[in-house]
Amino acid sequence: MSAALVENTQRVEPLEADVVQLVQITDCHIFADAGEKLHGLNTRDSFEAVKSAVIESGVRLDMLLATGDLSQDASADSYHYLARQFDGFATPTFWIPGNHDEIGGLENHFTGKRIHAAKHILAGAWQIVMLDSTIGGEVHGRVAESQLSFLDTALKQYPDRHALVCLHHQAIETGSKWIDDKGLREADQLRARLTQHENIRAVLWGHVHQETHRSIDGIEWMSTPSSSAQFKPGSKNFAIGTEAPGYRHLSLNADGSLETVVHRIDPIDFEIE
Repeated sequence: MSAALVENTQRVEPLEADVVQLVQITDCHIFADAGEKLHGLNTRDSFEAVKSAVIESGVRLDMLLATGDLSQDASADSYHYLARQFDGFATPTFWIPGNHDEIGGLENHFTGKRIHAAKHILAGAWQIVMLDSTIGGEVHGRVAESQLSFLDTALKQYPDRHALVCLHHQAIETGSKWIDDKGLREADQLRARLTQHENIRAVLWGHVHQETHRSIDGIEWMSTPSSSAQFKPGSKNFAIGTEAPGYRHLSLNADGSLETVVHRIDPIDFEIE
């Protein structure tokens, strides 16, 4: 096993032997200023509403996945706030950066008793590989060869474990042209690499602020609504949607199948800016 994989691997013991329960929260866009808003929505208020919905659901979670754009301004205060909030879930959190994040800020300030920087997670019959798709200073993304090599190493090391791959940018089109233009460059290289492994079951991302779920060649491809403001589905040009913030719950079964549902919080009154 490579040193990089050993350093980045963490085991999580599922609460149920035959299923791994997890929640994805993405695109929180938290500001240093607690009163700041994104497109008219206070992102701390919406995040805390999503957090309450997750806790009140009563599901016994094995982990949380925070898939990028956690901060809007990459400030220390925004990451400190998020660290306190995620620690309050009382379950492990694993993260990847988004295009609004700053990796050093995440490493230095998004820290807590239950927040982990590991990018390879072993849980039950599954492994989860967290890929960094960001390019410094750019909105669009790319999965570098070093990340693809890390993916290959993990999947080859544990060929009998079903695999969920997470990244921030979308690797397939959503139907919203303007955000698809700001998605993953050279996405075909990632898709081609995934097809080389028979244990890939699902790919999960954020960035698009809307729900997507498609089954392609036996792989589930999914995006999740933002915990803040949404982007209008199917829009040619930039447009803010009226859909409520949300999160995705996934049940990963020991046989490689999965169940998933997107939950939206009760509507929040806000005036779109």
